[in-house]
Amino acid sequence: MNGFSWDWAFAWEVLPMILSAAKVTLLATLLGSIFAIFMGLVFALLRRSPSRILRNSIYWLVEFIRSTPLLVQIFFLYYVMPEFGISMSPLMTGVFALGLHYGAYLSEVFRSGIDGIEKGQWEAARALNLTTIDTYKDIVLPQAIRPMIPATGNYIIAMFKETPQLSAITLLEMLQVAKIIGSENFRYLEPFTLVGILYLVFSIVAAYGIHQIEKRFPKEGFTLK
Repeated sequence: MNGFSWDWAFAWEVLPMILSAAKVTLLATLLGSIFAIFMGLVFALLRRSPSRILRNSIYWLVEFIRSTPLLVQIFFLYYVMPEFGISMSPLMTGVFALGLHYGAYLSEVFRSGIDGIEKGQWEAARALNLTTIDTYKDIVLPQAIRPMIPATGNYIIAMFKETPQLSAITLLEMLQVAKIIGSENFRYLEPFTLVGILYLVFSIVAAYGIHQIEKRFPKEGFTLK
């Protein structure tokens, strides 16, 4: 039963190491989120291209990414791409894999948000001879962003909880460090519990922050009437 008793001294001893690894986890999530939002927007806009070939190509690319496991994509980028002369560090591989994977999901969120803009807004923009870029920048996206915030936030939180998969390519994120601590000290209760608490706290804080952003964001963007 001694192995199942909580050791506060040991917990305080390993906490700094886990917090240090938490910085790596948060960095991977932050950079992955930025890349995912960028790729999601690119995919969504290309899906609206007048070129049928381009639209179909992006559609099948997004479906392929969404239909294959994240771990397979991580392994492919880290172990296979170097054979083609493309090598990245474990962190950058993880950021790229997370961003590409969740960018495919976010592309559907963004596409739905853009498609939700009233047809009259598009027609008014054309009547004013606005360029495509100005139409998206000044008219469409300001109105489409608010409805997309909850789903985007959920995917970012899901990405955060997927970061333990990056340990498969030797990235020392929180869970991997907890496993190392446990194997070296033959005590897993404290490190795994601390990691679980940190994941819970970070997820709750992120969910609250996303909710606050949604509340403070204007319900209506700029409209043309």
